[in-house]
Amino acid sequence: MGKKKPAPLAFCFGDPEPVLSGAVYEYLGVWLLDNGRYYATPVPWSGLARLLRANAYHGPILEFKTNMAMRGFRASAALTRRDMHAVATDYMVFANAYLLLSRNWLGEVARMRHLPAINMRRMKEPDRYGLLLPSGQFHEFGPGEVLHLKNYDVSQTIYGLPGYLGAIQSMLLNEDATLFRRRYYKNGAHVGYIFYSSSAQLEQAQQDAIKNAIQNARGVGNFRNMFLHIPNGREKDVQIVPVGDFSTKDELERIKSISRDDIIAAHRIPPAMASIIPQNMTGFGDITKIDAVYFRNEVMPIREVLLEINEALPPALHIGFTDTQGEENQ
Repeated sequence: MGKKKPAPLAFCFGDPEPVLSGAVYEYLGVWLLDNGRYYATPVPWSGLARLLRANAYHGPILEFKTNMAMRGFRASAALTRRDMHAVATDYMVFANAYLLLSRNWLGEVARMRHLPAINMRRMKEPDRYGLLLPSGQFHEFGPGEVLHLKNYDVSQTIYGLPGYLGAIQSMLLNEDATLFRRRYYKNGAHVGYIFYSSSAQLEQAQQDAIKNAIQNARGVGNFRNMFLHIPNGREKDVQIVPVGDFSTKDELERIKSISRDDIIAAHRIPPAMASIIPQNMTGFGDITKIDAVYFRNEVMPIREVLLEINEALPPALHIGFTDTQGEENQ
């Protein structure tokens, strides 16, 4: 009986890459949950919290904006700096901030305490709010017990909505580019390859051995070299064809630069204040002038929203800010 002719062999190896599907904007809107007790948020607040660590720009920029808004903050007996810093952070991240109001026997607000925006919900009744507890229970606050700071959203008036949502895709793309580069580097400076053989001298057992050697190569540096001997083999009986070799055309830097610019633009922050290294000798200009313009055009409007807190406080307990010129804002 003659030897069985080897059949062509092809198989795939390597983990598939996840693909971002769907659009967050398809789910924007609020509706009543828990048998009509409270309104759902327009987007999952937990997702916005996780997005803070998606890349090297988004989270630090929001922290920087919080620090800029808190610069020169003047606390009062009703509101501490720590609580105010938490309020400012929530407002930057979620465009919503909440304070629990404690009143004295005259009915005046004597103390304010920060409530975490990620767990706060507006109830069906006007001026009623509740807190989602870790146990899954919903703690209700009475009318007038909670002060809600938010920006205006044209789609609904229950919650505020961050202005940076348009850059979410760029934030995730920046993260994906970094993760791709890490996998590319750990894989030996190539995306993948095709192990091609046209040798008639390879027995089925030898083919299986090569297949197992490749498929079992897991982890960093585990598959560096492989010895292969084919008696009477020809020069091109075995070929390794790289797939997507980026050694001469690496798009990583371009992708990260474009996505970074989108993130900075969404936050309306000058590149000089986002720790960006200039690509030319001229730089970004006078940082003092940039700081003054940014302070006037971005920080002051944010402070005006935060100063709405004073509307609930008696004059003796008002908070305020001291700007760079030493003037009082309250």
